[in-house]
Amino acid sequence: MFTTEVIATFNELEMLLYKYIMKNTEKVIYMRIRDLSDETHVSTSTIMRFCRKLNCEGFSEFKVKLKLLSDEKPNVTIKSSQYVLAEFFERTQNEKFMSKLEDMASIIAKTETIIFIGFGSSGTLAEYGSRYFSSVGKFSIYIKDWFVPIHTDLNNSITIALSVSGESSFTLSHVQKLKEQGSKIFSITNNGQSTMAKLSDINISYYVTEEWIGSMNVTTQIPVVFILEEMARKVYEINREEKIDTNE
Repeated sequence: MFTTEVIATFNELEMLLYKYIMKNTEKVIYMRIRDLSDETHVSTSTIMRFCRKLNCEGFSEFKVKLKLLSDEKPNVTIKSSQYVLAEFFERTQNEKFMSKLEDMASIIAKTETIIFIGFGSSGTLAEYGSRYFSSVGKFSIYIKDWFVPIHTDLNNSITIALSVSGESSFTLSHVQKLKEQGSKIFSITNNGQSTMAKLSDINISYYVTEEWIGSMNVTTQIPVVFILEEMARKVYEINREEKIDTNE
């Protein structure tokens, strides 16, 4: 009902009315037009013009549509992070998962450059991963500009791609470009059967239940932080032991 196009047509008084309705939806549903007029200090004729812009013949029809809109909003319950973390560790603390983590760390330890990519919240974690790996002595960069041209030889690099769904078109297009330039692709996704996982040389998946609030994916990213930090620490230990062996 309240589309961007319709909201753009609101004048100052209508915008004031809109903001009040959004903050007091449950209350407005049971108001008379005079009550709303008194509460918002706008005339009843302004309210009627507002209703017509929303394709409602009158205030009564507007209230019916507003109630239907309100009833559509899901009462979403989000799991405690403590529960999700326990679920993740129960599923992944096994030889197969840790072996894959160690394999990835061993390859990264021998690589000159690490490139991190991700979009949205995964982009935030990709930037964090880049900084964390750099902190333990491994040169890492995060590609923030999605339009940066990639025309160099990346044969001695590893790209670590982060994506919850493994289906982000932005991340997938960059993975393909980096792969074509010779970069080895590692990915961290929630689903091992995703397109991202299939494009990767090595994929590690954490399989936690995806959670959504409307169109927003609020799936926990705690497993990703653990995987990144654990991998970086293993890389540091491998490189430290190699230096000790060399000095001896």
